[in-house]
Amino acid sequence: MSPRTIDGEPEPTRPVPDSGEPKSGGPVAEPGQPVPDTGPEPQEASGTDTTAAAEPAAAPDAETETETETDANADADTDAEAGAAADADAEVGGDGDGDGDGGDDERVAAVRRAGAAGRRWRAAQLSACAAMLAVALTAGAIALGAVRDGQNVPVSTAAAVSPGLLASGDLDSSITALQAHLRAQPRDFGGWATLGLAYVEQARTKGDPSRYPQAEQALKRSLSLRSDNDQALAGRAALAAARHDFANALALADRALKQNPYSERALCSRIDALVELGRYDDAEEAAKTADERQPGVPVFTRYAYVHELRGDVTTARQVLERALAASTSPGDIAYVAAQLGQLAWNQGDHTTALTHYARALAADENYLPALEGRARAQAASGQQAEAIKGLELIVARYPLPGPLVELGELYEARGGEGDAAKAENQYLLVDAWTAIARANGVNADLDTALAAADHGDRATALRAARDDWSRRHTVHTADALAWALHVNGKDAEALPYARQATATGYRNASFLYHRGVIEKATGHPADARTHLAAALKLNPGFSPLGAREARTALKTLEASK
Repeated sequence: MSPRTIDGEPEPTRPVPDSGEPKSGGPVAEPGQPVPDTGPEPQEASGTDTTAAAEPAAAPDAETETETETDANADADTDAEAGAAADADAEVGGDGDGDGDGGDDERVAAVRRAGAAGRRWRAAQLSACAAMLAVALTAGAIALGAVRDGQNVPVSTAAAVSPGLLASGDLDSSITALQAHLRAQPRDFGGWATLGLAYVEQARTKGDPSRYPQAEQALKRSLSLRSDNDQALAGRAALAAARHDFANALALADRALKQNPYSERALCSRIDALVELGRYDDAEEAAKTADERQPGVPVFTRYAYVHELRGDVTTARQVLERALAASTSPGDIAYVAAQLGQLAWNQGDHTTALTHYARALAADENYLPALEGRARAQAASGQQAEAIKGLELIVARYPLPGPLVELGELYEARGGEGDAAKAENQYLLVDAWTAIARANGVNADLDTALAAADHGDRATALRAARDDWSRRHTVHTADALAWALHVNGKDAEALPYARQATATGYRNASFLYHRGVIEKATGHPADARTHLAAALKLNPGFSPLGAREARTALKTLEASK
């Protein structure tokens, strides 16, 4: 699940509403509020997108504008149509379908080249190399530009390209169909909005930050054709959230909801933004509103996460189970089942987690969060060899921070010949990925802080954590800042943040472990024993290295009683 936090002083855990679940969270769902009769509502791309997160890879794009020269002897109408068609062809042409063939291999190789550069030059040169790499990777991708022909009236042919196609389970084919449609209908503002949303969804499912410039240009194109269309505004809100620009995501979601109060995408992006800004009370209210207006899988998963952050795991599980029962598309089944797997893993129930991940992978065998979650649960269950093999396959295709760090730590924990060097290679690749993410407009401060604190430059970790905290106060940012302060020897300053990270009731073994270590360092042995023991009881396999260090610290404390 993606990270989120609290604003100011720790908030008390609020009681569960009387309903205890979303109105339409399953077979006994109540209908949502009817949409006012204001004419056909623009359809939105389906899919269930949360920030985090962090999750898999596809090809970057140049934001190049391509001008088409028209024949001076042709009549004016023909000129305009030809120019618009050529512009659209430039914007949607090329290998933008993310089919994962040669393009994926080239992207993975490119990230690995950046990692190799890091081994030679390490700090400053690594960032420069990765930034140049991000630009180089745009070769052969879709060039997106603005429409220069203003003579034609914008049209929306939602019936021709239904955003519902994006939920069919074959997102790449859907994008290809959208591209073909927009070559023929370059003035279709709804089609451009749907394409932008599709790129955001593709970035989510494949963890590919290079899709974000494509999404941005497609959404800008849509708004240039019709500035008040809520689908594009909602798409920009989702894009801002995906790039961790949560303040802007909230503002854009509110703008979209002024145009269409029932926009599912805008309602969901609003919840995401509030959660990631640490405004948990507001996020809970936003989740209730969304459930009243647009009950469905995207809303249910967010409703569940808001409750999980409060420590109400029972309600979160019930809502996700109902959401899974209501899921029909492979994408929704994979997403919700993986969320259930993550919830079970957070509670240390590794067997149940593996069952849910298997369900997710039965729906989509390449779904990255389920592949990564399964490997993590295998490692926690003592299946180290299987976990390493699974993660090696993942990072060979998707060299992303989460699986890279997990694989590096498993190498360290195994401690075989050459494992230390293998682990270091994984950590260097994290640096390369975050540099590329930044080059594509993603705020990667939290990823940087978490990875660098344990496996990189500690000063960099602290700087990134402070920067992230300056923008938002979430439990995840509080924990990252506390740990970055600790590894930099600032335990007295770290303690209040460690306490704030655990104050909402959110059950996270890593948070408890960090707090216990910081309490031990600041002379609070009783509290340290309590929280280290709680971390190991909650999830004894929460981290290949952290769990081992937690046991060692707890033994030391017990021996000194």
